[in-house]
Amino acid sequence: MQVRPSKLLILLVLAALAGAVFLLKRQAAEIDADSPLAMPAHGEPDHRFHFLSAWQTAEIPRALRFDPPLGSNHGGLVYNAQKFWEMNDKRGGHHTGDDLNGIGGMNTDLGDPVFCTADGRVVYAGEPSPGWGKLVVIAHTAADGRPLHSMYAHLHRIDVAPGALVPRGGKVGAVGTANGYYPAHLHFEMRTSDGVDIGAGYAMFPLNRLDPAATISALRNAGAEELSPAPLARMLAADGAR
Repeated sequence: MQVRPSKLLILLVLAALAGAVFLLKRQAAEIDADSPLAMPAHGEPDHRFHFLSAWQTAEIPRALRFDPPLGSNHGGLVYNAQKFWEMNDKRGGHHTGDDLNGIGGMNTDLGDPVFCTADGRVVYAGEPSPGWGKLVVIAHTAADGRPLHSMYAHLHRIDVAPGALVPRGGKVGAVGTANGYYPAHLHFEMRTSDGVDIGAGYAMFPLNRLDPAATISALRNAGAEELSPAPLARMLAADGAR
């Protein structure tokens, strides 16, 4: 014997469905069509925390050589005041990068040029917090296909714009003090990442942070005496001369 659903039960199900549709439409109506989809802050997306689109990823150049970001072509005239993953009890964590200083110490390197470590594209340029000061993140694609980011923090000045192509050795900015928070130095990080997350300068777990000095050494791909400029630099110079 088949039991047919009663008319009352059918009406109740239809009413529930109608109520659900009404609520969804009401919620959709309350969302401004122009509202950003990525962590809104003051009505605009917060580009400190986002994943790169497939188009942005495709635009990142392949970096076949890496050089130090400060001092001479071989990183001379620079010392590492606080190395990667050194424990800093005062700050409550391990250092997530290298603190690079001119050999004169203190503010003698204020305003010195900071160079891009490898061919890349700027994915962030701004001032995420007072403690970071002016900061730049550049995306690279390693020769083996890995997505890498280099980060340059506490800058006195930023010389690149978001989205810009920057060759190895191109000027990223100038050594700064994070608006007087610290003596002048460059906080430099290397990361494996496909999205922009500024994070903190000290942490208990390395997450996507890499040892900057070891990473550049492993990816240098050049002889000890080789000082050749990046081919990308020549291409950009030629385009600018047209």
